[in-house]
Amino acid sequence: MGEEEQQLGWAFETLAIHAGQEPDEVTGAVVTPISLSTTFAQTEVGVHKGYEYSRSGNPTRTAVETQIAALEAARHGLSFASGLAAEDNIMRLLSQGQRVLLGNDAYGGTFRLINNVWSPLGFPWTAVDLSDLDAVVAAWPDDTGLVWLETPTNPLLTCFDIEAIAEIAHERGALVVVDNTFATPYLQQPITLGADIVLHSATKYLGGHSDVVGGFLAVDDDQIADRLRYTQNAAGAVPSPFDSYLVLRGAKTLGVRMDRHCENARAIVDLLTGHEAVERVLYPQLPDHPGHAAAAKQMRDYGGMVSFLARGGGEAARQISAATELFTLAESLGAVESLIEHPGAMTHASAAGSPLEVPDNLVRLSVGIEHASDLVADLAQALERG
Repeated sequence: MGEEEQQLGWAFETLAIHAGQEPDEVTGAVVTPISLSTTFAQTEVGVHKGYEYSRSGNPTRTAVETQIAALEAARHGLSFASGLAAEDNIMRLLSQGQRVLLGNDAYGGTFRLINNVWSPLGFPWTAVDLSDLDAVVAAWPDDTGLVWLETPTNPLLTCFDIEAIAEIAHERGALVVVDNTFATPYLQQPITLGADIVLHSATKYLGGHSDVVGGFLAVDDDQIADRLRYTQNAAGAVPSPFDSYLVLRGAKTLGVRMDRHCENARAIVDLLTGHEAVERVLYPQLPDHPGHAAAAKQMRDYGGMVSFLARGGGEAARQISAATELFTLAESLGAVESLIEHPGAMTHASAAGSPLEVPDNLVRLSVGIEHASDLVADLAQALERG
């Protein structure tokens, strides 16, 4: 991000539309052009206008990296071909033998990458309850190099105190990465709370329209950014210019979309709370939800994700998930349309039998921006049928 945008003190919604998106110098185009060129002319050997080859850097990618870094209050942004490509790049910061402390509620793909790909190569991991800070300190492994947390978590929506965890980790020489996909920078900015790296699946709320796959890392430290940028180029898992454009365009409306996501989520929570088909509602705004205090402390609002436990068990959860009409039964989240899924059989199937296994009667909702009354009616009839 740039320093100029910081100095101007622009608000979030203004940064989303203007950071990294100045009118094109050649044509005056207001919308950032999609630069499809894979290579760029040099006036003499090693002398160019900032770009050599599109894996190393591309003008459209630079625009989205500047935009999202600004939204995360970070000095550096790096874009990737997917959220998991961004996660893989983080793991390359570690030396062999360094341990990852992973929250015991996390995205199944994150678990799969760390457990099945990196752990066999000599990068151990331990699942911990990051809400019990005394226990984390008491059982801290000496070989820990990285603390990896989601907040809110996927799919139980637990929230952790980023500032407190960062303090514990930094005192012991470990880095902290926060997956901010669910909260988005509109609701929470982990860099300002002490995180070293902020991670996003840009496929979700940043893109916001279920039409692009991407990943993103925001970093404030120059040395960490340089190391990540080196492996970004060396490993090459970068987004295309068109994918960069789609995330850039989607993020322009992130603030206004998140306001509606949160408003609609509250309407869904009101329906679920006390419903005879629902055993328990998981939403950070509820006072009895684990991590409510942390969410209230560090988030602007409580997000558009809602999970609940079906009283009738796993079969009821599957029936409810298949009975909606407006809520589409599908993986992913964070887009304008509402989605419903059964995590145990879908996004978190890879975590079965592990410390990160999710309840079989869990249903996860990504509440979209349709009219709240229509969404409530659709879920109500699905609950009756389930």
